[in-house]
Amino acid sequence: MSIYENLRKPPFSLDDRAVDWVRKTYDGLTLEERVGQIFVLIMMGRNEEEFARIRALKPGGVTRFFTPDFDYERRVLTEMNEAVAAPLIITADLEGSRYSFSFGTPVLGQLGLAAVDDVEATRKSAEILATEARALGVTWSFTPVIDINAAFRSAIVGTRSYGSDVDRIERHALAHIQGLQANGVAATVKHWPGEGFDDRDQHLVTTINPLSLDEWQASFGRLYRRMFDEGVLSVMSAHIAFPAYVRSKMPDAGLEAFRPASVSPLLNQTLLRDELGFNGLIVSDATSMGGLSAWGQDRITKPEIIASGCDVILFSDDPERDMAAVKEAVISGQISQTRLQDAVCRMLGLKAKLGLFEKSDVFPPVETAKAAFAKPDNVEVAQTYIARSPTLVKDVQSLFPLSVETHKRILLVDGGIVHPLMPETPPLILPELLRQEGFEVTIDRPDIKPTGGDYDLVLYALAEESLLIRGHIFLDWRKLAGGNLYRAMHRTWTHLPTAIISFGHPYYLYDAPRVPALINAYSSMDPVQRAVVNCMMGRAAFNRTSPVDAFCGLEDAHY
Repeated sequence: MSIYENLRKPPFSLDDRAVDWVRKTYDGLTLEERVGQIFVLIMMGRNEEEFARIRALKPGGVTRFFTPDFDYERRVLTEMNEAVAAPLIITADLEGSRYSFSFGTPVLGQLGLAAVDDVEATRKSAEILATEARALGVTWSFTPVIDINAAFRSAIVGTRSYGSDVDRIERHALAHIQGLQANGVAATVKHWPGEGFDDRDQHLVTTINPLSLDEWQASFGRLYRRMFDEGVLSVMSAHIAFPAYVRSKMPDAGLEAFRPASVSPLLNQTLLRDELGFNGLIVSDATSMGGLSAWGQDRITKPEIIASGCDVILFSDDPERDMAAVKEAVISGQISQTRLQDAVCRMLGLKAKLGLFEKSDVFPPVETAKAAFAKPDNVEVAQTYIARSPTLVKDVQSLFPLSVETHKRILLVDGGIVHPLMPETPPLILPELLRQEGFEVTIDRPDIKPTGGDYDLVLYALAEESLLIRGHIFLDWRKLAGGNLYRAMHRTWTHLPTAIISFGHPYYLYDAPRVPALINAYSSMDPVQRAVVNCMMGRAAFNRTSPVDAFCGLEDAHY
């Protein structure tokens, strides 16, 4: 069956006009331009020389990490669109929380929405993200994450997932897809073939899905099939190995059992395409990640990504070199002409599905675009979801609600906002919010020795969301103690009321099982901090249902 016949089938479901556009566009591209179509390159910062370099390469798409300057973003991306061989596709990770647009509506991330556990809240949140994304020209999101939060020490799944329960993940991921694709943004389910049972980070190492075939079919297999039934347009093939499946086909696979999915014909073509029947677009995960670079050299792995069944290569540290390697692989026959045509036409088919027939179709009118951001009704509804998300996991001493009369003097151990994509993160507003309530807030220092005579309450405020290259997220007692070895070993809750507030990672009870109180809030956004204070003061009810096992399987953590 030809690629053009496949484009008429779900999830593309293109009509004659769209298929004809794909055919004519493909036929009109040179070999270099065809290779360019299967690359999505990254654009960060304001380096105009780098942007000019990317324009000259004529990629099929770009992923932009947006600045707060709308006019600047519009100019840069318009210039890029004018330079490319076919209409540009602009991508983003529409995950909410700190991934929300800085000039847009603050929207909860996936784990916060899983805590709210209202599929309409998830669908509406995805709709808000999609409408604001379209205003910037973004038409392809690398979300939702359908990984399973099984290994609690994983720093890369955590707050990015919809939790640890497959039923909950399924219903919220479906709502996420519906909210995006009904509003003109293609959704992507990731990370194929499934992350979350290995507590390492594929940005740093090739991770492993350790499940048996039966276990996988009952969990990830079920999830991916359901997303395909919903019509999700793309899958992200990650740098994750699935030994059980490979060994079912190659009993003596040896090292091949641990080949990353992104360069595995068995996982991309045999399992994903042939057995699960996925007909959409397959995009690799970012190719600069350690999970791929630890496997092989770039000049080898980049052509292998396409030859192994992925249709798009995501990012490149050296795009000139990598495009040349892919072109040479086509000329040599390593990548067949049929495989190249299939990949390029799926990319063009995605553009056609999104209505990008002309370069003028990429961006809406400027005034229409500006009016799409932070609409009052969107902000209001998003705030109602945020208000429902702070989760009181533990309060064995009935500390909450707080009272200025009994807890006036607060010692705040501020761990700061940690975000690897934001080198200059804003400070927590929590101290000022508490002062506005009438509390006396002292920020902890290495010289302070907290006693009941000086303080009425100790609060640990931690804000580490699950993001790349973190290895593991844990309660770093020595860092919190200002580097003092002895303070790092001292615990305050034996003689002072103490609570941990996590504006991110939900598993701090593993390192502090005896802390009397824990609040999980899943995001460090300012509106989330305000919502936590409202709950602590008793003006709003805490959520009491956690989307993960915040006790990390520890019996003593319940006491």
